[in-house]
Amino acid sequence: MAAPRGDSSGGRGIPIERHQHKHDSPESLDYNRAFALGVMLNAGFVLAEAVLGWVAQSLALVADAGHNLSDVLALLLAWGAASLSQRTPSAGRTYGWRRSSILAPLANAVVLLMVTGGVAWEALQRIAHPTTVDGGIVTLVAAVGVGVNTGAALLFVRGKDRDLNWRGAFLHLAADAAVSVGVVLTGIGILVTHQPWLDPAVSLVVCAVILWGTWGFLKDALNLAMDAVPRGIDTVALRGYLMGLPGVLEVHDLHVWGMSATHVALTVHVVVQELTDTNPLLATMNRELRDRYGIDHVTIQIEAGDPTYYCALAPVETV
Repeated sequence: MAAPRGDSSGGRGIPIERHQHKHDSPESLDYNRAFALGVMLNAGFVLAEAVLGWVAQSLALVADAGHNLSDVLALLLAWGAASLSQRTPSAGRTYGWRRSSILAPLANAVVLLMVTGGVAWEALQRIAHPTTVDGGIVTLVAAVGVGVNTGAALLFVRGKDRDLNWRGAFLHLAADAAVSVGVVLTGIGILVTHQPWLDPAVSLVVCAVILWGTWGFLKDALNLAMDAVPRGIDTVALRGYLMGLPGVLEVHDLHVWGMSATHVALTVHVVVQELTDTNPLLATMNRELRDRYGIDHVTIQIEAGDPTYYCALAPVETV
């Protein structure tokens, strides 16, 4: 692209020390504390639940222990990805390791679906061949699990709407709490009715609930991995906003995608009437795109409305 139309500073050659383009990061989240506590709480409970589930011959308890174990691994994976995403960019990785915070939720969703499928299969086998279950142990252990998983899930409530990793951790732990509630009901039902089929039957119901809750999370993770427009951003409205700015003649080659679980990027070509002084326009666009749309990494190419020069990307409309 020729200099008169490709200078994002408006064609004035602003010195780098005067360039006021900032990349403001979102509110810093206390990853270490939340993930460390979540891992410790769940790891300790997994061991106790697995042993007592084997003693009580309860598939629901063993399944819950397996589900909790998958959550421990998922939390460790998300924790590692969060740490990697905060690494300083290098010459070979100019964006650093931000994408790791997108790959981790995708892996977490796949793990959750696989574990749930395994539990559902085992539950079907148990329905066909029921075994005697100690309802008292099941009820007691599951009740403790409700408290442990609910407490761990609360660690991630404040960040679940801003960070897909936090959302993944919250969903895993909230699903565990739901599983534990189901297991408590199973234990009570077995104590009252002495029907062993209740154990695998409730396990199937819980699996269905987990699958329903995981689907939306998996879809969001896939969209981010495929550079789709992040949820909540209307590109039609965004284009309309840019076109409505004074002096803007045309907007093309607009792209919006998630750079990480917390950062959104945008690139766009903006055609203006004159290149005399585009700094105020650039400042307005950067500020409004950040404040109104939550886009914190903006790259804008300013082009002059000169019919003698043609941008090769102008015919391509990607929104």
